Amino acid sequence: MKRYIDKLVLLAASGFVLLASCNKNNAPITFEGGTAPMLTSTATDSISLPVTDTTATAVTFSWTNPDYQFSDGISSLNVSYYLEIDTVGGNFSSPALAQIGIASQLSATFSVAQFNTILSDQMNLQTDAPHSIQVRIESFLAPTTSGTALGGIMYSNAINYAVNPYTPPPAVSPLPGALWITGSATNDGWMVAGSAASIAGQQFTEVSPTIWTITLPLIGGQQFLIVPANNWNNKYATTNGSSPTTGGTFQYNASNNFNGPTASGTYTVTFNFQTGYYTITPQ
Repeated sequence: MKRYIDKLVLLAASGFVLLASCNKNNAPITFEGGTAPMLTSTATDSISLPVTDTTATAVTFSWTNPDYQFSDGISSLNVSYYLEIDTVGGNFSSPALAQIGIASQLSATFSVAQFNTILSDQMNLQTDAPHSIQVRIESFLAPTTSGTALGGIMYSNAINYAVNPYTPPPAVSPLPGALWITGSATNDGWMVAGSAASIAGQQFTEVSPTIWTITLPLIGGQQFLIVPANNWNNKYATTNGSSPTTGGTFQYNASNNFNGPTASGTYTVTFNFQTGYYTITPQ
């Protein structure tokens, strides 16, 4: 969730003109600045993320109002914020930077699961390993017209924390020890009598315990399943009877086949048990 946008820092000394606003004497209203927000939090030095209590509150951040002022008085416009989280040394510009949009409130509370997801999924920090992060608030006035730069950008103080994100349990379990694709969308058709030998050329490659992938020809407009062993006792399927032809969600022993691509060709099929999503990508 990164925001890539050119930011125009408006200097309070020079101000800016609100094109659509004038006072009763038709004099332009100018921006006169504000006070950078002050960030505090309920956590000191480290943010605890116990995998045994993921619904507990991990941390609450609070900050002061920047009190933007214009030549005709304090702004009545809503102030918006980004809570920015980066690794220490990243200076809030590294690829790991996470920005969480906050409408106008002056605090944000995160559960253990929510904050862990930011660290592991948005920032892509290695799980089960210590990291040093820093947090700050960016305040701004949202533009009134599309394509206009943010106004009155200010940054709070930065606070450093030690964190150790955990690896969340996979969305789909049990994890397979081996995996095959079978169905009318494949050249070998449906597995015969639970015999993996009938689909021997259609075994997935294990990228990690939670990610499995295979590249193979698929027949357009047909269906498939994936099976974890040499029998039909169990399977991975979908609850969506009209599943998309490019991917979607899957579950253990769900009731519906997967819809393959609409056109015949060579595809890479990837199943991610950590997220519970699969993709079908043309090659």
